[in-house]
Amino acid sequence: MPKDIMNRPVLLAIGVALIWGMPAQAQEDSAPAASAGDSNDIIVTARRREESLQDTPIAITAVSATMLENKASVNIGDLQGAAPGLLITQQNSGAQAANISIRGLTYADIEKSQTPTVGVVVDGITIGTNTGQLQDAFDIAQIEVLRGPQGTLFGANTIGGVISITRTKPTMEPGGKAEFTYGRWNTWAGKAIVNYGDGDTWGVKLFYFHNETDGFYHNVTRNTNAGWSKGDTYGGSLLFKPAGSGFDAQLTVENVVQSFDPVVSNIANSTELFCAFEPANECNRNTRKDLYTTFGDAAKSKYRAPDATLQMNYDAGPVKLTSITGWRHSREKQTQDFDGSSVDLYYVDRRQHYTQWSQELRASGNMFDGFDYVVGGYYFNSKYDLTQWSRVFGFSPTVPPTLFDANAQHVEGKTESYAFFGDFNWAFADKFRLSFGGRWSHDNKKLWNGFAPGVLVDPGNVSRSQFAAVGSGDASFSKFTPKVGIDYRPNSDTMLYASWSRGYRSGGFSPRAATAATASTPFQPETVDSYEVGLKLALLDRKLDINLAGYVSDYKDMQQNLTVPGGPTGNQTITGNVSGGALIKGIEMDGTLRITPEFTITASAAYMKSHFRNFVTCGAYVGGPVAVNSCGAGLVPFDYSGNNLIYAPKFTGSISGNYSVPTSFGKVTANVGWRHISPYDEQLSAASLTPVTDGMGSATLIIVNGNDPRVRTTTQDLVDASLTVDFTLGNTDAYVRVFGRNLTDERTTTHAFTVAGLWSFGMALEPRTYGATIGFKF
Repeated sequence: MPKDIMNRPVLLAIGVALIWGMPAQAQEDSAPAASAGDSNDIIVTARRREESLQDTPIAITAVSATMLENKASVNIGDLQGAAPGLLITQQNSGAQAANISIRGLTYADIEKSQTPTVGVVVDGITIGTNTGQLQDAFDIAQIEVLRGPQGTLFGANTIGGVISITRTKPTMEPGGKAEFTYGRWNTWAGKAIVNYGDGDTWGVKLFYFHNETDGFYHNVTRNTNAGWSKGDTYGGSLLFKPAGSGFDAQLTVENVVQSFDPVVSNIANSTELFCAFEPANECNRNTRKDLYTTFGDAAKSKYRAPDATLQMNYDAGPVKLTSITGWRHSREKQTQDFDGSSVDLYYVDRRQHYTQWSQELRASGNMFDGFDYVVGGYYFNSKYDLTQWSRVFGFSPTVPPTLFDANAQHVEGKTESYAFFGDFNWAFADKFRLSFGGRWSHDNKKLWNGFAPGVLVDPGNVSRSQFAAVGSGDASFSKFTPKVGIDYRPNSDTMLYASWSRGYRSGGFSPRAATAATASTPFQPETVDSYEVGLKLALLDRKLDINLAGYVSDYKDMQQNLTVPGGPTGNQTITGNVSGGALIKGIEMDGTLRITPEFTITASAAYMKSHFRNFVTCGAYVGGPVAVNSCGAGLVPFDYSGNNLIYAPKFTGSISGNYSVPTSFGKVTANVGWRHISPYDEQLSAASLTPVTDGMGSATLIIVNGNDPRVRTTTQDLVDASLTVDFTLGNTDAYVRVFGRNLTDERTTTHAFTVAGLWSFGMALEPRTYGATIGFKF
């Protein structure tokens, strides 16, 4: 590794150490925690400091472990509806891959050269790609959803928001928890956690989680269930906390092993080329119930992802020092029948490796009475390689792509980032507090792209030297992202706040580029300026919490995938910037009503209005001659300004009730919830085109008349319910739970994609399911 790269973390650490040397004074009562000590308080830490949820001047939703258990949650996708404006759907083109959208900002792709718009942070470590973001809802203490740009504390690539996941710590006492679940589709899961320690200085926690299912699709070509999956997560955590030292350290090591069927549903229609080769009954299908019948060849994905996290804290009194070191590696081997038909038209074999490591150092404390701070530095490094073999119009389903494709594609990418940040709260006047901060980020991106020169490449012995270079790129991007806000607290039950923040997502290179020009040309960073006002109320003797927020997001230089001519197949997908951007406005509400200690109602709602501004790009038009224009030979401007943003429903809402009844043997808890999600689009595409011509019949502009209706979901009204019975067996607490999800049996897509007039495919929402869980704690 070059010396300059190795020295940067050292220089960063020295810089932060100098910041740590600032004079500070410990004060017990600095920032006003209006409701500190109240039994209904929810303490959150997502702003790198402990504070009451109702005293935090940002739009944030906290979900506890108890809430997840009562909902019988499987993964963080069940948060959809728990926080206003939050969508989480599965993307099975990658392992544990999620399409996450907050306030209409999303990244619906799995390529590792680009980064998500919503950060998923696990115990302080950011997952650098969409792959791995769909975390299991297991061994979780609390999840906090922060809406809007979070660049000050969480860095670039969190322009939509952050989902911060905190796992349970070792209890340092002997104990454990285990449970077994069985449900529809022959789905079963086993979970176990064991704790041990001396009760004071050290503790260790071991955990194991297994789940598998036969899948809810039916493949009629092979007459079998499809969409099966099997996964194991296991590891351990060691906590060391010497009494009276002010120091603690926790090391967590885990491994995720997963295999699954990356099934897709065929939603191609007669306007697309592939339908000319497919049986008539496999084309022109609907995107509701037809999704669950599939026709494709067998495929399989294998995924391994070990990771390690070391967090150290030292409370020196005036200042608290924190170090978080993270490492994550993944290996993926995936075959997939992307056309989804019984005819062998487009089948791929993708193999990739990804490694990231990060180091964060920070200091926090009170500089003087009424002024607290968090300052620090951050370093991130990642690299990946991808090799793809494709069997296009092979009509040879028994020949592996690795033995068919003599022009395999190989991509290698590297990212290096570092940043310095500060976040401050200043109670400058009675009942008023100023919050401000900023982050300076620097990102360097490298990408190399090539194709095999007509020679088969052994998948067990892949190196760059076996490929002919298409192009390469090396670019750096720097940005300062500030944030400023003010809050006013007329009394202990009311807070009003207003803020402005800027989010930044770095530029990079297009991994699917197929020409030297497109492979070496970087796309530029995108930014979001977010203006937000909010109101937080605690009413009815603090039995009712209501949080309201209104925002305007000014989205500039948006990064979007574009299809343009070039490359071996005649067209290529590249990423470019939309100069006009988009404007997103919305109003959000969430609240909790504690009617009695046993009966709680929670609700949320979000209304969002969004539109593109001057979204004009260059593309290929095959419907006629093209007039000379600034796009270049064979290209013409396409105007997408009338299309909808993707993963941006106008309205989402939810309401749920949780009621516990004490009994002679324990208690019975019932949970019922309803989530409403209005239709939204899942891809920027074209329903139809309207050419604008000059006087000689040549096209000067192509107007795109909205997104293809096949990539639009139906209205979703999702009803979930569970009933839990807690009881005691000797010295052991036990429970039995029965549950149902999507009881209304809504059927629609979770991801849909059209491919340049060739074919289209989709993935389906899990239909009605149900099951039971039995578990115990000691």
